[in-house]
Amino acid sequence: MGPLLLLPLLWGGSLQELPGFELRVQESVTVQACMDVYVSCAFSYPWSSAYWSAEPSIYWFREGDTPYDDAVATNARNKRVKPETQGRFRLVGDPRDKDCSLIIKEARLSDSGAYYLRVERGLNEKYSYHDKKLNLQVTVPEKPNIQFLEPLESGRPTKLTCSLSLACDDRHPLLFSWVGDALDAMDLNTIHSPELTLTPRPQDHDSKLTCRVTLQGLQVTLERTVQLNVSYAPRHLRISLSFRNVTALKILQNTSSVLISETPALQLLCVADSNPPAQLGWFQGSPALEATRISSTGVLELPHLESAETEFTCRAQNALGSQNTSLNLFMVSPPQLLGPSCSQEDEGLRCSCSSRARPAASLRWRLGEGLLEGNFSNASFEVSSGSAGPWTNSSLSLREGLSSSLSLSCEALNVHGARSWSVLLLPGRPAFLVLGALGGAGAGALLSACLCLLLFFIVKARRKQAATRPEGVDDEDPVMGTVAWGSRQKPCSDSPPDQTVLSPAEDAPPPGEQEELHYASLSFHEMTSREPQEQEETSTEYSEIKTS
Repeated sequence: MGPLLLLPLLWGGSLQELPGFELRVQESVTVQACMDVYVSCAFSYPWSSAYWSAEPSIYWFREGDTPYDDAVATNARNKRVKPETQGRFRLVGDPRDKDCSLIIKEARLSDSGAYYLRVERGLNEKYSYHDKKLNLQVTVPEKPNIQFLEPLESGRPTKLTCSLSLACDDRHPLLFSWVGDALDAMDLNTIHSPELTLTPRPQDHDSKLTCRVTLQGLQVTLERTVQLNVSYAPRHLRISLSFRNVTALKILQNTSSVLISETPALQLLCVADSNPPAQLGWFQGSPALEATRISSTGVLELPHLESAETEFTCRAQNALGSQNTSLNLFMVSPPQLLGPSCSQEDEGLRCSCSSRARPAASLRWRLGEGLLEGNFSNASFEVSSGSAGPWTNSSLSLREGLSSSLSLSCEALNVHGARSWSVLLLPGRPAFLVLGALGGAGAGALLSACLCLLLFFIVKARRKQAATRPEGVDDEDPVMGTVAWGSRQKPCSDSPPDQTVLSPAEDAPPPGEQEELHYASLSFHEMTSREPQEQEETSTEYSEIKTS
């Protein structure tokens, strides 16, 4: 411990100021890197000046250094000075006036730290002022500045400049670099310059661009980041379709037409990517043809469609341009069959059948195993068909009697479904007995049940008629009737498998649930006896079977 305790005495000073030794100095000084700073300082000592007029030697040392180390500044000509502070740390006061003021030029970050003053006079009068020290703090300059003309516009080259204000940048070169997603396609040599020419893209909007500046020699890197605001015309225009009160939403991509089933309400939603936000609007038809604007927002409500094919166009527009996208809506539906209905005419039996569907269905007749379609005529029958809009009508005329019972059916079909309705022609001596059945789920069972029911009433009616008929009347006169009922609709089996029809969800019976039962009632009208001469005339009477 002995040598350590003697160190202050050997240095000519102590850790606490002795009486008569006083230092007046600004203890905390802050300066920005590369800037100059002046530090005022004055000292006093109790030594007598009566016989001493020489200039005292003044030394500034870094804290931790001894008087035997190099000083940072001194007026002693035989004392070495640290190379990194030589010429930058300079005494500017007169030591004979006890002035120890100091100027620090081009401050560096490495200059930060504490410094103490030492005064020597002659060989024996030496003192280090450790009680008060100069604490120097060198701060980094402000962040770099990035300057460019706003707003940035997609596709237009724009010059950006990065700068940093430093007084000593000539002594300490600045290394610039740019970082950001907007620079992924640029030359690497270009991004190591204070000036950058950027051609922004729409995808660069809201991205970040950073300028970094490295102060060589000061081991400092500064940076500033800006968020790019890029203006661009509307793009990626998309249309979404949904049914009212249905949560499902279908986003249409790369599609110009959509098939929809007949539904009470639709909603079309149009969105676009643009900056500034585009004004959206809907037109019926094409805007190029001066179509009427039907909505000034991106939402178009369609309570109903008035035609089978309608074109709607969405336009997105801002100051930089516009974009249009069109959508054709085609209403589709499976056939709804009306008929067939048959009536006896002078020429024979005439049956008619009608269908409503989108697109219009094709109607054809089946007579027994034969297929009758289009417009055709011969001595036995005549087929006449035509369509208008969603309606298709066809008629069949049978000019001759039948030798045996035949099934007559009317079939309507399009790509979205098929319906058929059959009648059974039972030949009698003067005419035919007509029984009907509808194609579809449960139609075979229903037809069998109704045939049994009908035959039961036929036998009962004939017995009653025979009991009330006068003698001599032929008992082979038939009873005539027509049958009609409805059934569920079935999709067409040959419908294209890749075609999608948008429609609201339909109610379906729970799995395993039995098909709904159908009941029929048969009523006979004008069951009267006839005279024998009336039997010679060919006539047909019809009755009606109602279903529930």
